[in-house]
Amino acid sequence: MIISGNHFVLAVCILCLGVWCCGQADNTEASASASAAAPMEKAEQAALYSAIQGFVGNWWNGSDLYPDPCGWTPIQGVSCDIIGGLWYITALSIGPVHDNSLACDTNVEFRPQLFQLKHLKSLSFFSCFISSSRRHQFTIPGDNWEKLAGNLVSLEFRSNPGLIGQIPTSFGYLKKLQSLVLLENGLTGEIPTSIGNLTNLNRLVLAGNRFTGKIPDSFGMLKELLILDLSRNSLSGHLPLGVGGLTSLLKLDLSNNRLKGKLFADVACLKNLTLLDLRHNKFSGGLSQHVLDMFSLEELMLSSNPLGGDIMSLDWQSLQNLVVLDLTSTGLIGEIPESLSELKRLRYLSLGNNNLTGNLPPKLASLPDLNALYLNGNNLTGVLQFSQVFYGKMGKRFGAWNNPNLCYPVGSMTTTNAPYGVKPCQRGVTLLEPNSTAKLGDDGNLKNNTNSHFIASSGFPSYGTHRPRQLILVDIFITVLLLLHLFL
Repeated sequence: MIISGNHFVLAVCILCLGVWCCGQADNTEASASASAAAPMEKAEQAALYSAIQGFVGNWWNGSDLYPDPCGWTPIQGVSCDIIGGLWYITALSIGPVHDNSLACDTNVEFRPQLFQLKHLKSLSFFSCFISSSRRHQFTIPGDNWEKLAGNLVSLEFRSNPGLIGQIPTSFGYLKKLQSLVLLENGLTGEIPTSIGNLTNLNRLVLAGNRFTGKIPDSFGMLKELLILDLSRNSLSGHLPLGVGGLTSLLKLDLSNNRLKGKLFADVACLKNLTLLDLRHNKFSGGLSQHVLDMFSLEELMLSSNPLGGDIMSLDWQSLQNLVVLDLTSTGLIGEIPESLSELKRLRYLSLGNNNLTGNLPPKLASLPDLNALYLNGNNLTGVLQFSQVFYGKMGKRFGAWNNPNLCYPVGSMTTTNAPYGVKPCQRGVTLLEPNSTAKLGDDGNLKNNTNSHFIASSGFPSYGTHRPRQLILVDIFITVLLLLHLFL
């Protein structure tokens, strides 16, 4: 019998598939038999049941509900590994992460058995301490954390408004920690300097609490940090000098605090930053040229800081990766630089509530990804020269209100797409030149127009303009008739 080439290839593939399936089955059976053969240390199992019962309530009977927590009766939120031929708990998550997760009772308890799970690598509590009643508020225990120092790499307390008190200084023993997240709890007091001992940290998030005082100088030792988020607290004072040495940082969020000082003197060396969020603080010192060296920046948010300075002093096109630029309420002066229109990845630009002057660069409309532009609350002048298509695309995401001397051309767009809060220009009116001292009043009429280049079509003489000879003769003729009428 002659077998064609195609049939031969098909036969080989079927044979290989069969061999692979058998191998997989053998591996699965071997894995299953290994799992079945590996017992769980009795002390470990008892410690697990007691630790969980402390959080979910005494009604929870782990030995009946989950007799084999690392085998055929797994517990949601519990992970195990075989170490030295025995099952040990390596991850414990308490709280309603999933529908069948372990939900906390009103009266929770950190039992000592929690700290007997010596192989724990990850420990997290989500929405576990939620009562606002003083009777049901809890603090993080200050003792026994050193017992978990051998393996714990991740510790998280998220969304626990009933968790109060200070961060235990004993957290400083957990030197293998790579992630410490204390997010949106009710924690207070100063951040302990012992956090600086956690030199393996990649992520440190202490946002959404009520921490006070200064950022510890010891933070300068956290050289491996990629993410530092201390936002939404009441931290004050200057940034520690060591922050400038955290050159691995990718994201730095210190927003919504009371921090102060000259901003870019402290953070300009962080050239790998992709996000810098310092909104709602008291930083000053203007926009330093050093910011242009932060080439990796994608989001720069500095709003609500008394920075001051001239926005024209920077050549913004150096920041080609910038996607978000928020300089709202920063006390900036000067004209809006045309170099902003070179930021081709820019999606959000907010320069509102400053003291910016001059005309608006029409090239901003050419930014291909721009979908929000806020320029409200400045002293911009002249006629908006964006297209109707631009206004239609932006909608309410274009803000130019509270610029008294700014107007839009009436004939170039429908009232539907007219920019909100911007008055229509008077017919026959061209824009004010940047060096003009003339201003449009609230009624849209020119005020203090001496030596201006503002041209009106009302038929009356305008200063600084050249009128046709015929119109000048008409003016003289009318003047003569008026004089004759007065004397006759």
